[in-house]
Amino acid sequence: MSAALTSLVSSAGLIGGYKTARDTGNRQLGGAVLAAAGTVAFLLWKRDAGTGTAAALTAAYVAAFGLSHPLAKKLGAWPAVYTVTGATAAASLIFGRRR
Repeated sequence: MSAALTSLVSSAGLIGGYKTARDTGNRQLGGAVLAAAGTVAFLLWKRDAGTGTAAALTAAYVAAFGLSHPLAKKLGAWPAVYTVTGATAAASLIFGRRR
């Protein structure tokens, strides 16, 4: 259950951050949503899987955000966001489980 929660938090950060930035036109606000969810996800991953795994999953979360930009040029914005979100959620479910 805990891995599912963290997967949802990280997904909400990626999707919610993009939607916030797009709907408001304020990229910084979208970044704040992304950062807030990433912080919560890190703390949950740390509690469940340890600091090293939490750091690796957080790095994957940030990399997913970065990768969504060039991927959007090939797939479109929303498909790119959904693709990286799915990959991040899967990584969270696989690696973010309780020890």
